[in-house]
Order: sequence, then structure tokens, then C-alpha cells
Amino acid sequence: LEILVTILNENDNPPVFPQPNITRDVPEDTKVDTAIVGREEVSATDADLDIIYYELTTTVQDTDGYFAIRGVNNPEIYLQKTLDYDKFKSTTLLLYARDRPVTSSDLTNTATATITIIIEQSDTRAPWFLPCTQLHNDTSVCISSPYSGRVNISEMPTAPLLLEPGPIYAVDPDYTINDRIVYTLVGGNTNEVFSVDADTGNLTMKKIVTSPDSFLLQVMATQASNVRKYSVATVEIKVINKSNFPPYFEKGIYNGTVFVGLPQRSFVYQAGDPSTPLVITAMDQDFPDV
Repeated sequence: LEILVTILNENDNPPVFPQPNITRDVPEDTKVDTAIVGREEVSATDADLDIIYYELTTTVQDTDGYFAIRGVNNPEIYLQKTLDYDKFKSTTLLLYARDRPVTSSDLTNTATATITIIIEQSDTRAPWFLPCTQLHNDTSVCISSPYSGRVNISEMPTAPLLLEPGPIYAVDPDYTINDRIVYTLVGGNTNEVFSVDADTGNLTMKKIVTSPDSFLLQVMATQASNVRKYSVATVEIKVINKSNFPPYFEKGIYNGTVFVGLPQRSFVYQAGDPSTPLVITAMDQDFPDV
């Protein structure tokens, strides 16, 4: 008697990942569609020789849509959307491997791999002149106000010029890189009157100015290790006559009259002349025409 025995394969083995835990450092400027984790690193095996079905999810809020797999049967993980270091610095992905489709009612065995993604800040932004105001919807831009200052005619101070709203100062907004900033004058420096310190940004005079005028300087801040990353700020320097005299009032005492019951912002009139508003004026010998 010849007996033929056929062994039926039962689905009793779960898929197995070669590495259940993977960590990847991903630069912020990685191009979309770049593979982050290769297929061979996350392809699960099954002793039952079943076809494996994959699904990728994220466990960190507001990081959906950045990473995806190539297909339900291809677990290669790739970048699907441009990264922004200021939005999130890391995320954790869960890759599921099933030996039956998600929609199947059959007994399904599942394995899970955890992929930790660490975002590395890249040199993506040009220097910011401070102080500046950052846009709410765009972390790559910070708008600064022009600098301004003044100097006296025929004088050449040796100390750095005092500017508003503060000294010339720029930073690398990619703060984990924090590249050194180099300053140069690139425009408006007629007759080479001014110079800027390459390291500090301090503005000083090299020559005197003999006529009242204004200079509209352009100062460029460049990253030391990446000359393609630069910003330009405007510095307005007004040349004025030196003030030798304090202002003075034309009168030592002013007398005025007000009437009971007048509303706010009503005129105060000159005492003895209720038809003429009281005017208080001052003069300055340095500026006789003002």
C-alpha cells in the first residue's frame, strides 16, 4: 500500500524585519523623492513564504506626509515633502509588515519596525541683520529696518559711529551651524569716507566731510565658509553742523488764558488777547533759520 502525504502550509509564522529599529540622520535640504531607508534594509521575510504587505505611519503630530513608502509591496522609505528644521527636528515612523492584505479577513500576522528620523539643520538661509522681525508664516525671512546715524561737518571721530536702532550686527539664522559673519562695504561710500570692520561690523570714518550731505551706505554680511550666503543692509549717515549752543526760549515766562467748560484740545489763548492762541517758541543759534 503506497500512501502519499501532503503537508499543508499553515500561516503560523509572522514576518520578520532584518532590523526592528533604525535611526537615520536626514539633512534639512534633502531633495524630495530621495530614498531615506533602502528597500533591502526594511524588507521583511516570512517563513511561510507569504507576500508581504507594508504600511507606514508616523507617531509624531504634524509630521504626516513627509515620508512615505514606494508601494504596498515595496517598503523603501523616501522623502515626500520638503523638510523644515524649524517645524520639527525629529519624528518616529512605524513600518508594519503583514502577511495578508489589510482588507483580508484571514488570520494576519504582523511585524513592526520603528524608524527614528533625526533632522539635521542645513545651511539654507542668508544672514539676518538684527534687530529684525520674523514673518509668522515664513521662518526663512526676517525683515530688518535700515540703520541710521549722523556725523558733524569737519570732524572725524576715532570711535565707531553710533547708529540706530543699534550697531551693525548680523547672525547666521541656521543657528546649529552658526557660521562666522564677515562685513564689507559694497556701495554708497563716496570718496571712501567710511570703513567697516570685517569682524565686528563697526562703522568708522577715514576722512572728514566738509559739506552737509547724506551717505546711503550698503553693508554686506557674508558667511565666512559660504560666500553665496549673504545679505545687504542700508546705513544712512547724515552730515550735520555741529551744535555749539543750546536752544533757548524767546521768553522766560509765557502767560495764557483758558475758559471754563472748554472741551479737550481747545486752544490756550494769550493773556490779554483772547483771540490769539498762545504759542511757545524756542530758538537755536546753530540753526538760525529753523
